[in-house]
Amino acid sequence: MMARLQFIGLALDKWASNSGVKLYFSRPGKPTDQANIESFNGKFRDECLNMHWFTSLDHAKEICEAWRIDYNEERPHSSLGYKTPKEFAEGLEFMIAS
Repeated sequence: MMARLQFIGLALDKWASNSGVKLYFSRPGKPTDQANIESFNGKFRDECLNMHWFTSLDHAKEICEAWRIDYNEERPHSSLGYKTPKEFAEGLEFMIAS
C-alpha cells in the first residue's frame, strides 16, 4: 500500500511540475491551516455521515447528494450574509456581468 501511495505522490508531483502548478501542503498536525475545510468536514460528518447507516454505496451517494443540495442550495450561511451558497454565487455572477 505504501508503495502505491508513493507512486501516486510522484505522479502528482510530475503532473504539477509539467502543468506549472505549485503545490501547498498543510503542516502535519495543524488542522487550523485549513480551517474552512475542517469546519465543513465536521458539519458533513455530524449532520450526514454520523446520522445514517448506509446499506450500499448507492444509498450513501443518494443521502450525501441530498445533504449537499441542502447545504449548497437551501441552507443560509451566516458567513455569506445569511444567503445560501447558490444565492451568493448568483449575486457574484450578476456583479461580474454588470
